[in-house]
Amino acid sequence: MQYFASGTLTMNDSTIIDLFFARDENAISETRKKYAAYLYAIASNILCPEDAEECVNDIFFKIWESIPPKRPVFFKGFIGKIARNCALDRYRANNAKKRATGQIELLLDELSEIIPSGEDVHASFENNLTAKEIDNFLLGLDKDSRLIFMRRYWYADSIATISKNYGASESKIKSILFRLRRKLKNTLYPNT
Repeated sequence: MQYFASGTLTMNDSTIIDLFFARDENAISETRKKYAAYLYAIASNILCPEDAEECVNDIFFKIWESIPPKRPVFFKGFIGKIARNCALDRYRANNAKKRATGQIELLLDELSEIIPSGEDVHASFENNLTAKEIDNFLLGLDKDSRLIFMRRYWYADSIATISKNYGASESKIKSILFRLRRKLKNTLYPNT
């Protein structure tokens, strides 16, 4: 199944959220029409295409379960977070018994330099680092640095993709990311 913008008029996010609260199943079809390509892109940066496609259906189910009780202020970001978490859960389940060698391992290797030795990268990022600390770090960055960091470590974009989108060489993007990781480490662990 291909996910792309349909070119048809879409409902605004507030109206879609109201449909979820009314438990109207059109909420799912409107969300799918407006955001399927976005959700698939997030999942496919983490999973193989077949798993990403299956994951998208799980994402819509999780959105349905989450609204209500939650009423997201920024709907696209809210469902993007659900997509990312769903894809990461599937990735972990798929790779629990084997050592994978994909994009996520590269990201974890890059981020492992931020975590003091002896700590598990997953556990540290999911349990110990607060969203506020990372938000403050990101807010302190210039716009391009913040977007490059988010594209790499939130959306799991490849260096090549980021390089192409920013019209910069891959070595420049790698250098920017290296400096950002070092800055984040100094922000989170100033005494190490």
